Amino acid sequence: MDALLDQARLIWEGEIDFKGQRLVEYLTYALLTLTGLIAFFIGLSTQDIYRTLYIGLGGTALTFLIAVPPWPFYNSNPLAWLPAKTAPRGMGSGVDRAQLQGISIEVDGKKIS
Repeated sequence: MDALLDQARLIWEGEIDFKGQRLVEYLTYALLTLTGLIAFFIGLSTQDIYRTLYIGLGGTALTFLIAVPPWPFYNSNPLAWLPAKTAPRGMGSGVDRAQLQGISIEVDGKKIS
């Protein structure tokens, strides 16, 4: 049961990598352009606006089904992230006051300390 829940969680989170995002973008542009051209020329040849709209709507729905769900092939090149660094004790938010000495910030000509 846990394996099934883990699988569902992975699908729900929808993680895709950068190459998968690029692929989705190219597929979306290509499918919508192709659908628009096909719908236009079929509508022009049959002189039927309803057929043009239905073909366009069907192509848009098909593009939605291909682009929106996080299909597994969109995450075929995951990135290996570096481990998080931990700050030494007593550093608070990770920045020591001594490290900030000599840094001046100006906003609209006024020095901020």
